[in-house]
Amino acid sequence: MAKTEPCMSAIPDKPKLEGLEEKWGPVWEEQGTYRFDRDGAERAEVYSIDTPPPTASGSLHVGHVFSYTHTDTVARYQRMQGKRVFYPMGWDDNGLPTERRVQNYYGVRCDPSLPYVEGFVPPHEGGDGKSVKAADQQPISRRNFIELCERLTVEDEKQFEDLWRTLGLSVDWTQTYRTIGEESLRASQLAFVRNVERGEAYQAQAPTLWDVTFRTAVAQAELEDRDQPSAYHTLAFHRTDGGGDILIDTTRPELLAACVALVAHPDDERYRPLFGQTVRTPLFDVEVPIVAHHLAQQDKGTGIAMICTFGDVTDVIWWRELDLPNRAILGFDGRVISEAPEEITSERGREAYAQIAGKTVFSAKAAVVEALQASGELVGEIRKINHPVKFFEKGDKPLEIVSTRQWYIKNGARDEQLRERLLAHGRELDWHPDFMRVRYENWVEGLSGDWLISRQRFFGVPIPVWYPLDAEGNPVFDRPILPSEDQLPVDPSSDAPAGYSEDQRGVPGGFQGEVDVMDTWATSSLTPQLAGGWERDPELFDLVYPYSLRPQGQDIIRTWLFSTLLRSELEAGQLPWKNAGISGWILDPDRKKMSKSKGNVVTPAGLLEQHGSDAVRYWAASAKLGTDAAFDPQNPTQIKIGRRLAIKLLNAAKFTLSFDDSGAGTVTEALDRSMLAGLARVIEGATRAFEAYDHARALELTESFFWTFCDDYLELVKERAHNGEGQPQASAVTALRTALSVFVRLLAPFLPYAAEEVWSWFGEGSVHRAAWPLAAEAGDLAGADADAELLSLVGGALVGVRGAKTAAKASQRTPVTLAVVQAPAETRDRLALAADDLAAVGRIAELRIEAAEVDAVTVAQIELEQAEA
Repeated sequence: MAKTEPCMSAIPDKPKLEGLEEKWGPVWEEQGTYRFDRDGAERAEVYSIDTPPPTASGSLHVGHVFSYTHTDTVARYQRMQGKRVFYPMGWDDNGLPTERRVQNYYGVRCDPSLPYVEGFVPPHEGGDGKSVKAADQQPISRRNFIELCERLTVEDEKQFEDLWRTLGLSVDWTQTYRTIGEESLRASQLAFVRNVERGEAYQAQAPTLWDVTFRTAVAQAELEDRDQPSAYHTLAFHRTDGGGDILIDTTRPELLAACVALVAHPDDERYRPLFGQTVRTPLFDVEVPIVAHHLAQQDKGTGIAMICTFGDVTDVIWWRELDLPNRAILGFDGRVISEAPEEITSERGREAYAQIAGKTVFSAKAAVVEALQASGELVGEIRKINHPVKFFEKGDKPLEIVSTRQWYIKNGARDEQLRERLLAHGRELDWHPDFMRVRYENWVEGLSGDWLISRQRFFGVPIPVWYPLDAEGNPVFDRPILPSEDQLPVDPSSDAPAGYSEDQRGVPGGFQGEVDVMDTWATSSLTPQLAGGWERDPELFDLVYPYSLRPQGQDIIRTWLFSTLLRSELEAGQLPWKNAGISGWILDPDRKKMSKSKGNVVTPAGLLEQHGSDAVRYWAASAKLGTDAAFDPQNPTQIKIGRRLAIKLLNAAKFTLSFDDSGAGTVTEALDRSMLAGLARVIEGATRAFEAYDHARALELTESFFWTFCDDYLELVKERAHNGEGQPQASAVTALRTALSVFVRLLAPFLPYAAEEVWSWFGEGSVHRAAWPLAAEAGDLAGADADAELLSLVGGALVGVRGAKTAAKASQRTPVTLAVVQAPAETRDRLALAADDLAAVGRIAELRIEAAEVDAVTVAQIELEQAEA
C-alpha cells in the first residue's frame, strides 16, 4: 500500500463539518490515499470491485448516491483490513442516452448521407433542448454528430467526477475508462470477433423488436411493459367450406393484411374439429389455415386468435414454431409499406390495402375499422380496455416487430447446455442479499431468444465486420470478413478489410462495411475486462480477475449482471466475480421508484452542499442491500440524523482529547472496563456485518454504542477524567482515548470527512489507511472478567437521577443531598462498583444502593439541596 505522511492538525475551538470536503479531498488526492498499489502484490491481498459505469448523459441523481455509497463503505472497510483495493470508475458514454441528449442539447440529428463539415457550429448549445422538435433539428454528418457526442460526454463526465469526489468515494481516479475510448473499442471488438470465431455470435434475418422513433432494434432485456388504452374489435373470418363465420377478438385490426393463420389451443373442444381447415380474412380476402398451439388462451376473447406477422412476441413464437409464412407490412418508420403482400389478389383486397399504404399504425387502424364497419365484418361494439404494451425502456412509442438482418450472441435461450452453465454460475455466486438470486434464475429460465446486439445507431462501438460483394454487387452475408486481432479497433464504415483497398468499397467484387454499432450493453458487459486491462495488461488482469465484488442495482440484473456473466462464461468459462451486492431502489414520498423517465428524481448537489457529504452518506448507508428506501427531499430526517452524528463525533473527540493523558496506560476501574468490554462486542459485530456485506448493520451497531458512550459513559467519567488523581484518572483517560480511536475507525467508512478530521488531531497518516480495529484492542484492556453490562446499569441509574431533577424543575447541576437507588439483588453489588462515578456526575452527597424486588435499576428517593433564599 502507498504510504501517507502524518497530517496532524490542531483541534479547532469550534469543530464544524463545513469545509471538510474542500480540506480533505485534495489531501487524499495528493497523498494517493486511495491509489491501487500493484507493486509486489499477490492476488490474495487484492480486493477488486467491478464498479458500475454511470451513463454519462445528463446528471446524476440521489439514487446514484444511494447505491455508490454502499459500495464505497465496503471499499473503505476492505482497505482498512489491509487489502489492496482496486476501485476504478468508468463512464458509460456510448449508446442511445448520449445520442438523445446530444440531439436535445445541440438541436441536431444525424444523417449519415451528409458530408462532414469542418468547424461545424451547432444551432444552439445548452439547456435540455426539448423545445426543439425533431423535425426542426439540423441534420449533420455522422462524423460531426460523433464529435458533438464526444464533446458533451467529456463535460458531463467531469461534472460527475466532481460530484463523486465531493461525496467522498474512495475511487482510484488513475483507474478510469470510457466505454467509447480506444481501449474499450478494442476490447469490445476483440471479444466479439472471438465470439464469431467460436460460433457464439451470428447474423440472421429475423423478426426484430423495433423502436420506430429511434429506428433501431431493441433487445429483450431493454423491454418494459406500460399500460396503454386499447380496444377489442370482433372480426368475422369466413370459413371456406361454407360453414359460416369464425369470430376473433383483436386489438390490432390494422395488421389484418399481415394475417397468416388463426390459432386455438389444441384441447379446445370448440375449435378442435376445425384444425387443418381454412378461412378467408375479412376485407383482404386471403385464405389462411386454422392451426393449434398450446400458447393460445382458451379463456381470452373468443378463444381463437389471428396470427399476424408481427403483432407481438407471441406472434413470433407461433410463426417460428408453426413454420408460417412471413407477410410483414410494417416498415422501419412504423408505417405500412406501399407494396401489398402478393397473397392479396382480389380487387377488393387490393383497394383496401391501398387505403392503408403509407399510413402510421394509428391512421391505418382507423381506416381498417371504418372499412370493416362498412363491410359488416366488424361484429358488435368496439370494447375499450387497458392492457400492457411492450416499449423500449427509453422510448415513447409502442414497439413494432419488423424483419431485419441483425447480429446475435448466444445466451442459452436455445442452448440447454449453456443455459445450465449460466444457472450453475448463478448458484455459485454469493448474492447479497441472497433472495436476489431468484431474479437472475427467473430471467435465464425465461429467455425466449438469443441476445440481439446490433443497433442502428451512430455513437457506439462499430461491429467489426465487412461483407464481400458478388459480381452483381450484392453482399454475401454468410461469408463475413473479420479483422485480425492486431488490426483492432476498426471502423468498417471508413476502414477497408485486409486484402482490399478503399476504392473497392461498394463496387461488384469488392466489399461493403457493416454500418451498425453494438448495443451499449455489449460493451458494458465487459467492464471487468475494460477496467482490468484484459489482453492489454496481463499482470493487472491476473491480480484483479475474477473480481471480488460486482455492486449494482436490482433493475439491471437481467441486463448488466447477466450479460457480464454470459461474456465471462463464453470467454473464460468462469464467474467474473465472487460476490454480487444488489442495492434497492430510492422511492419518492409516494413510494414510487425514482427515475428520470418519471420525472421524480432529486439531484444530490444541493443536498451535499446543504447538509454535508457525511450526512448524505449516513442516510444512504443506513439502508441494507436489496432494501428500497423512501426519500422526501422536503423532510430528509435520516440526513439530519447523520449530520448530528458527524458533529457529535467532532465534539466528543475534542472533549476526550482535552484530558491530560500523561499517565495513560492501564485500565483498572469497573466502569471503564465495562465500556471497553461493550466496545469489543461492537467491534466483533461490526466486523461480522461487513464480512457479510451488511454495512447497515455495522453502522447501526457502531452508532448505537457511540451514543451510549457519549450520553452515559462520557458523563459518568468526566469528573474523574478531569479532576481525578492517580490510577483512577489514568484509567478513565486510557479508556476514553482507546474508545475514540476505535470509534473513529469504525465510523470512517460512513463518515470519511469527520473521521479524517478527528484522526488528524491525534493519529498518524490517514484514518482510511489505518488498521480496522480488533476486538482485542478494547477487550484486552477491559480484561476477561469485565462486566459489559455494568455501563448500561449505571446509565439507567443516571437517567433516573436526571429525571428526578427534571421533574422537580431543577437544573442538572443542582446538588443532591441523598439519592436512594434500588436494584435487583444480583445487580446491587455490581452497581456499587461504579458508585463514585454516579455520585460525582449526579452531584450526590450521599448515595445509597439497595437491593430490592424491582425489575430494573430505579431511583426510589432523591432529596435536592435547597437553594438559599
